[in-house]
Amino acid sequence: MDIVHYSVLKEEVYSYLKPEADDRLMVDCTLGEGGHSELFLSRCPWLNLIGLDADKKIMSVAEKRLEPFKDRVRLYNQWFNTFFRQYPLGDERPDLILFDLGISIFHYEKSGRGFSFLRDEPLDMRLSSELELSAADIVNEYPESEIADLIYQFGEERYSRRFAKAIINERKESRIETTSRLAEIIRKASPPDYRHGRIHPATRSFQALRIAVNGELARLDSVLANALRKLKPGGRMGVITFHSLEDRMVKHFFRSMNKACICPPEQPICNCNGRKIVDILTKKPVIPTAQEIAENAPSRSSKLRVVKKISDEEF
Repeated sequence: MDIVHYSVLKEEVYSYLKPEADDRLMVDCTLGEGGHSELFLSRCPWLNLIGLDADKKIMSVAEKRLEPFKDRVRLYNQWFNTFFRQYPLGDERPDLILFDLGISIFHYEKSGRGFSFLRDEPLDMRLSSELELSAADIVNEYPESEIADLIYQFGEERYSRRFAKAIINERKESRIETTSRLAEIIRKASPPDYRHGRIHPATRSFQALRIAVNGELARLDSVLANALRKLKPGGRMGVITFHSLEDRMVKHFFRSMNKACICPPEQPICNCNGRKIVDILTKKPVIPTAQEIAENAPSRSSKLRVVKKISDEEF
């Protein structure tokens, strides 16, 4: 079995989720190659696990990795937002929920779907074969203004309009089908100082296309509340993010679930919409150690936030 991905913040995740003897069920919402799940299953022989992933190919890698624990594992080839919306478990509720929102090294190095500008691959970027829209469809068919807005919104790219214009000009010559061609278009359109900066000038644009193709932010926005509703009181939920768009969304949601009512005691009905559903266990996001970054460079941008559910009040 060829494992190419190293799960980030493994010990920190384990420490904050703190599996206890009465914690019976964990949902790993982004199974990937199964690194986090393997850690929890190997250390907690009483724990059952549900693993979710939209990508059948990477799920097959995880299935082999978790073979020693197969009696305690159930796998669902689903997007996490679909799982928690449909929720096939009936009255069964998890004690622990984990989201690791990063793209696996498997996808960059082994999938052949064009997630990396360092490889010459078809410009696809779909995490699931069920998705219809590819990155090539966006760069070849969207109008210039929509491409610019998308790169700015999802990539926080300051040169989004310049890059969109270059894409439009190039696609007039021929359809843009590969990662290497798109990366070169963006590189050539970049100002000289940006072209030779700390990161490749195509980094943010590729991120933006991937987010758009897979609906990543919309899926995250729709799943957080549904997942928290299913979590048992006393349960913990952790989310690992890899860029500021995800992290802001998670931070604001957790804070909104941590606000107690501020209405005067004499007021019989609350109209401030305050409710304290969770305690925030990570006052600041947990980040990787210098050693982890040295050993696994992609971990450098990861942040972990964790909450403990203290109320089953409706929200």
